[in-house]
Amino acid sequence: MTGALPGGSRLTREPGGQLELSSPPAPSLGACVEMMAVDLAVLRTAVEQVDLALVGRGIDPYREPPRVLDHPRYRAMESFFDREGPWGRDMMRRTASVQINLDSGEDSRGVGSYRSRWELAHRIGPVLVAAFANSPIQDGWPTGWLSSRQDVWSRMDAGRTRPPRYHCDPRVAWTRYALDAQVMCIPDDLNRDWSAPSGLTFRAWLRGISELRPPTPADLDYHLSTLFPPVRPRGWLELRMTDAQNGDDWVVPTVLAATLLNDPVAADAAYAATEPLCPDSQRPVPSHDVWLRAAKTARSSPDSGRPCSEGTTFPAEDTKPWQAPTRSRNSTV
Repeated sequence: MTGALPGGSRLTREPGGQLELSSPPAPSLGACVEMMAVDLAVLRTAVEQVDLALVGRGIDPYREPPRVLDHPRYRAMESFFDREGPWGRDMMRRTASVQINLDSGEDSRGVGSYRSRWELAHRIGPVLVAAFANSPIQDGWPTGWLSSRQDVWSRMDAGRTRPPRYHCDPRVAWTRYALDAQVMCIPDDLNRDWSAPSGLTFRAWLRGISELRPPTPADLDYHLSTLFPPVRPRGWLELRMTDAQNGDDWVVPTVLAATLLNDPVAADAAYAATEPLCPDSQRPVPSHDVWLRAAKTARSSPDSGRPCSEGTTFPAEDTKPWQAPTRSRNSTV
């Protein structure tokens, strides 16, 4: 639903009934936060008028809601993830996040380049997971994870939910990732089954499958919409790793992520501060184990006992920082 909110945000529903509010692109961080805050206030008022309330959690702590959207996309998605266990259903029906969307960067070699921003977004990812973990309970019991939502994601199809294998050129990394990911669904008539053949990658589909029509550019676009790494390029960078937050707490990770990527001084400080998370000089991004530790205990290493988010100050430049359009998506249950 678009056009009904004063800030221009789009209101949609997720498969389990979660409400997702997506702001339009804004010329500055302040404008983005202001637009989202206005629209969220309107939504809260509307919900309260029917004796309901918006709740910000990374995962539903008590319920196991049914899937309420019967679109063939979600039928095919559920069938695809069911091959590996219940985690896909948990993700679709029970999880919610704050998704922070920032400019992808310039085609240059500086701190504002897309190469630098892509790498830094991955380096600060586990820090954001740890600092804003907000899903320690599922089915009414502590799970042992501070972010049970991230635990759910970690158990799903690794070829579409984990970061791409590192390459110095993000375009190469993302192209390989997209081609090697399994095709989840093939759009067709709304009354037909959209499920793709099991094990089919987009690379194999491009090379030709006798029982399938050749893929089109629209098929590639749709395939990309079914890939869910923690940092997803969409013409901009979509940071997907942060649990949904209570009340207006979504502002904090939004401001933090935007500042660390957009301000040159803060970006340099964040890069230096995350060096302990990236000990492999040939792969200057955190490993999967670092992401898991961040979600489970908020620790940067198994021995140090130091929280990922502890003891680091990111200064901001006195002059106007490098600006980028910002947008925010806030999913609430």
